[in-house]
Amino acid sequence: MAPRRLLLVGEGNFSFAAALSETLDDSTSVTATCLQHPADLARDPVAWENLRRLRERDVLAEEGEVHVALCRGQGGTPADKPLREWHNSWQVVAMAALGGFILSDVHPFSCEAVPGYKCTGYRSQDKSFHVEGALNHVFTRSLPFEGSQPRIFRTKLGDRWFSFSEPEALVGKLNRGFLEAPSCHPVRIINEKLLAELGKVFPLKRLKCPFPLLPEGSTSVLTSWSRDIPSAAFWINLHEDNSNSESLADGTTQDMEDFLVLFSERSLLRDPGRDGKEEAHEESYGQSKVCLRPSLLVHVQAVIQAPAFLPGCLHVLSGPVFQKCRILPSTMPAFHETLFIIGFNKNLKDGCLQSLLDHLKGFLDSLLTQTLLEGSKLSSSVEFVFQPNGKEYSINVKPHNFGPDWATDLTVGSVTTPSTGIMHEDQCFVLVSMNLDLLAMLVWGISDWRMLWSFDHRFLKNFVSGNIEPFRSYSLYPPCYVHDISFWLDEKKGFDELEFHTVARAVSRDMVISIQFLSRFQHPKTQQVSLCYRLTYQTCDKALTQQQVASVQSQLRKEIQQRLHVIPR
Repeated sequence: MAPRRLLLVGEGNFSFAAALSETLDDSTSVTATCLQHPADLARDPVAWENLRRLRERDVLAEEGEVHVALCRGQGGTPADKPLREWHNSWQVVAMAALGGFILSDVHPFSCEAVPGYKCTGYRSQDKSFHVEGALNHVFTRSLPFEGSQPRIFRTKLGDRWFSFSEPEALVGKLNRGFLEAPSCHPVRIINEKLLAELGKVFPLKRLKCPFPLLPEGSTSVLTSWSRDIPSAAFWINLHEDNSNSESLADGTTQDMEDFLVLFSERSLLRDPGRDGKEEAHEESYGQSKVCLRPSLLVHVQAVIQAPAFLPGCLHVLSGPVFQKCRILPSTMPAFHETLFIIGFNKNLKDGCLQSLLDHLKGFLDSLLTQTLLEGSKLSSSVEFVFQPNGKEYSINVKPHNFGPDWATDLTVGSVTTPSTGIMHEDQCFVLVSMNLDLLAMLVWGISDWRMLWSFDHRFLKNFVSGNIEPFRSYSLYPPCYVHDISFWLDEKKGFDELEFHTVARAVSRDMVISIQFLSRFQHPKTQQVSLCYRLTYQTCDKALTQQQVASVQSQLRKEIQQRLHVIPR
């Protein structure tokens, strides 16, 4: 039977079209229309649900493509040569985003590839378009923004269950399992290569890394050489949860059994900065405040003091860590860290340390040159920079694949000699910490750290074979939207700029890629101070529209007023 095409006119709330679509076979296409404006339909939940059902039966296949051929310059993307002014183009990426599409490829349009094609002009006039320099734009469907709400995690301590919600600024970044087999995620590939290389020189002992929840006080080991890290930790509240764990299998709740090893009953009921009276109040409601570990260095003491610790052996911990940070291209609130801990006899320290540094530098130099273009020259890419504290080297790398917004030197790790507080009498220790996410970005040329956390399966397709080849993004030239925000400060409350960045990150779900300070104004009469910032919005793997950005900007104004005690202007 030949394919059928149905036209439905005057559909009202589209309930008939939605019901009919369920009874038709795949060879039948339906076009349903109504007189109402889409904005009017949005206020009718029944009509909106029916439209959703219809759209899910999608003209476009799951991995289908939409091809749009445009004359030179019409697209308004950097692929056009020459590039027209934005307002004088079709603005194809922004327009496609309105339909939930991203630009995934651009290539020259060739008339010769389509035998029999003859270009006609406007309204089929004889004068044809100039097809020289024309481009074919390939659009694919973007993942929706829905579903990016904080997940609820549950854990059991003794016979008591506790639950907690992942921080808004870290939505989708807890318990992703990137480092676990059989993951082909680039951070795991880098980690396995790093372990294999250092394992050729030193005996290697892998340690299981626990879930990154820490009771108050566990970050104290950091203060001897990383004093700023604990203050940037994400603190969360645990709530006693007596609900049946089996009744929460809705995909939003995850049980964390390995969390148990980190806590005792006593430590759970301590909340930093509270007196005994308030502590008792917290205990009666079954609540406790804990933090997500800001570094694997919090586990150093436990590793060294364990009976199974072997001098001369590289003890390895690998896992995710979380830190509040300003919104910059090279800073990330969540990343994967590998920590090497090795103990030496004091008499052998210098020789063993130098051997470790030499092999580490050689490996990193080799790794970072694999995706360079043939004939490119790499000058002193990896450098160990001795820090003023006299105990630490930073491992710096010069990025060659990224734009001018990136720093000239990126710190991808550190080599530290701990203070005497965790030393044995006859041993000294060396700690090597590596940021696997930054390394993966540098090796594959992934210019946006958010791409590492994408839920889009197309990202991992770049790494299935395990070969190291330049990363090719499936979302090209995503549009940027710029909004300014200004607010009056509360002199009594003060202003924490780091917290401002964190709130912007949380509200926007990482849509804000840049926050630039513009000006400070003090009212001549009231002496009240106002600050102005410029926010740039952009996504790396989803279709983002101007309307969505405007909504987020409006929500941000409300949130900073509530959380930061400022008054938006």
